[in-house]
Formats: sequence, structure tokens, C-alpha cells
Amino acid sequence: MAFPPQLALATKNPGKVREILRICAGWPVRWLVYEDDDPRWPDVEETGGTYLANALLKARRVAEALGAPALADDSGIEVDALGGAPGPRSARFAGERASDEDNLRLLIERIRGVPAERRTARYRCVAACAWPAGPQSWSEGACEGLLVPEPRGTGGFGYDPIFVPVAQDGGAGRTMAELAPGEKDRISHRGSALRALGEALSGEPVSGRG
Repeated sequence: MAFPPQLALATKNPGKVREILRICAGWPVRWLVYEDDDPRWPDVEETGGTYLANALLKARRVAEALGAPALADDSGIEVDALGGAPGPRSARFAGERASDEDNLRLLIERIRGVPAERRTARYRCVAACAWPAGPQSWSEGACEGLLVPEPRGTGGFGYDPIFVPVAQDGGAGRTMAELAPGEKDRISHRGSALRALGEALSGEPVSGRG
């Protein structure tokens, strides 16, 4: 396995595009990124029951549509007090057409009565790369944290305003949305998964390689 000359990002989410390009800035590839109304990028329904299934589904569909290797990730938040929900359905927690704000508002409602010490949660991410009708590789990352009932911060996206990572290098108590981009990338689930995938693509053995 090796880095391809060009690599498509199998997402239309601008927040994900920014983070992935930032985390993978050192990858020796030319990036193909979705632009408004580009008909080449398919709308992929995430029908898989796991992060891996959804990540591979998106990567394969975009790779086939563009005729180029594609990178996708699927991620979610797992709340222990909710039995691990919403998990792979994090982007659709409040419904199939829910916005980030809708999902965040619903999760806040669900945890508001949970004692602070029981609001443990983790972000999990699987990053996958697929070639058109060819090989595939993937890696997983996670970030443990605690949830707060009041959103804080303007950075990041998704559930970041209420997720306080426990692996911070100082500044304990800040949410993901309050961290500088570089701070977030060093400890985030997406940063961990993509760095491991980069190692896999560079030819170094890594856990989770497919």
C-alpha cells in the first residue's frame, strides 16, 4: 500500500473538509475536494450499522464515481448514559435531515438530568481509503471525554461545544469547540484515525489496517 498521486475527499461537510486537510497537510497527494453543485460527487446514504461500514461505503462510492482513490471517515459520539448512543447515527440523531444544531440540542436534552460524573462519553472515528475496484485500508481512533449541559466555544462542529476531552495538554475543562485547531487535532478521534491511516498508506504496519 502507498499514497496515491491524488486522493478525493468523500464528504460534502465543510467542517470535515477543513479538519481532514489540516490533519493530512503533510500527505504527498493532490486533493480532490467537493465544490458546490459538482455533479461528480454522489450523495451516499449511510446505511451501514458500523463506522467502518459507512466509511468504506462512502469511500468506495466516491472512488467509483470519480475514478480516483477516495478517503472517507465515519465518526460519532458514544454516550455511556445512553447505552453508547447515538454512535454511528450521530449525524442523524434528531432525524434523517437533522442539522448539527438539531442533534446537539437533542443530546443536551437527553443528558441534562444525568449527574456530571456519569456524563462520560467518547468520540470514535474510522478513516478509510478505497481505490476504484481495488484495495482498501482503514484505521480507527477514539477520544475519551465528559459532556457538559451548556455549549461553550465557537470552533469545531457537531457535538464539540459540549464535549470536554480528558486528554488535554493543559487547559483542563475546555470543550473541543474551545480548543485551538492544532490542539484539537493532536488529541481528537479524527486526528488519531487519520495519522494511523497515513502510516498504513506509507507502508508502515498499523493496527486496523485492512
